[in-house]
Amino acid sequence: MNEAKNAAQPVSSGIIALVRRELRALWRDPWQLALISYIPLLGILCLWWLFSAGLPRQLPVAIVDQDHSQLSRMLTRQLKANPVTEPRSFTDLPSAVEAMQQAQVYAVVVFPYDMKKDLLTGHKPTIDVRYNSQFLLVGKLLSSQIQLSLGDGLLQVAGLKQLMTGTPKSQVAVNLSPVKSQTTALFNRNNNYIGFLVPPVLVALWQLLSMLVMANSLNRELYLNAAQSEEGISNRLTEHFWPKVLAKILLFTPILMLQGGFILAWLYLYLALPFAGSLALLLFAQLFMLLAVWSLVLFIFVLMRDSARVISFCTALFAPAFAFMGITFPTHEMPQLAQWWRLIMPSSHYIESHVSVVSYGATWSTVAQQLTSYWGFIGLLPLIYLLAIKLLPMTVKAQAEAAEYDAAPLAAKGQ
Repeated sequence: MNEAKNAAQPVSSGIIALVRRELRALWRDPWQLALISYIPLLGILCLWWLFSAGLPRQLPVAIVDQDHSQLSRMLTRQLKANPVTEPRSFTDLPSAVEAMQQAQVYAVVVFPYDMKKDLLTGHKPTIDVRYNSQFLLVGKLLSSQIQLSLGDGLLQVAGLKQLMTGTPKSQVAVNLSPVKSQTTALFNRNNNYIGFLVPPVLVALWQLLSMLVMANSLNRELYLNAAQSEEGISNRLTEHFWPKVLAKILLFTPILMLQGGFILAWLYLYLALPFAGSLALLLFAQLFMLLAVWSLVLFIFVLMRDSARVISFCTALFAPAFAFMGITFPTHEMPQLAQWWRLIMPSSHYIESHVSVVSYGATWSTVAQQLTSYWGFIGLLPLIYLLAIKLLPMTVKAQAEAAEYDAAPLAAKGQ
C-alpha cells in the first residue's frame, strides 16, 4: 500500500507541474487568453444581436404592375400589409430581375395585362412570382408569405364574382373555403429565428474556438527550446509528450465547458427559449463533443507537425460545421462526400442530441444511444499513438539539425 501511494505521488505531482506549466504559457500568450475569455463572449452576443429581431421583416419585393387596375393595386396593398414584405414598384420586368440579381430585392411579383378582366370573365391569368432561392430561409419565407397575401386578396375577388352570379352570401364563404386548415409549429410556435438558428450557429462557433485553443497549445510545443527545461520538465517534443497532452486537456476542458454552459444558460435560462429536456444532458453531450474535437486536433497535429498547416487544415475542416448540421438543409440530400465530411465533425453528432433534448425532451437512455456515434473518434486514439511514436522523433531530429545548421556560421565567426 505504501509503495503504491509513493508511486502515485510523483505521477500526480508531475501532472500538477505540467498544468502549472500550461497556465504560465497561457498567461504569456495574449491571443490564447483572448480565445478563452472575451472573444467567445463577444461572438455569442454579436450573433444573438444579429438574430434578435426574431423574424425577418420588411423584406423588399419588386412589383411589376402591367395591369394597372383596381385589383392589382389592392393586391399590392395586401403585400404591404404583410409585415414580412415591403413592395417596391418597377416599370418593367428586366429592371426588377436585375434588382433581384443585385440583391436589392429578394422577390419579384408580376401582375399580367388584363388580369382583372380575365378573372371576371372566367379565364385563369398567371401571376408571375419569382424569388431568390440562394437565400434559403428568406426565399422560403417570402414564397409562403407572398402566396398567403395574394391568396387572401384573390379570395375577395372570387367572393364578389359569386355574389354577382346570385350565390347567397352565406354560401360564398363555404364555396371558397370548404375546408379550413390550421398550421401550428410544434417546437417553434412563434416561428422565431433565434430558437431555430442561433443555437446551432453558437455550437459551430464554440467548436471552432475549441479547435483553435487546443491547436495553439499543441503548436507551442514545436517552438520551445529543446535544450531548456522548466521545473525539471524538458521542452523536447518527445519528452513527456502524453503527460503534456493530458495537462492541456485537464486545463482547457473545464474552461471550454464553462463557455458551452454559458451558451446554454444564455439561450434557455436568460432568453427563455422553448426547452423540453434537461440542461445536464446537454452538458454531458457537450463534453463528448469537446473530447472528440481534442482527438481530431491531436491527430492532425501529430500528422502534420507544422503550426500553419495544422491551423489551416483544422479551420478548413471545421468552418462549414453549421451547413452540415442539417438544420437548414436535409443531410440525406447532400452528396456522398459531404455526408462523409459531416461524420468527421463532432458538432454534427452533438446537434442530434441537442435537438432531441430541446424539442422532444429526450432522456438519458436516448442520449446515451446517440453518443455511441462517437466510436470513430475513440478509434483514432491508437492511430494517434502509433503516429506519435513514428513521426515525432523525426520532427525532433529535423529541429536539431536545423539548430546545428543555424549555429554553424556563428562558430565559424568565433574562430
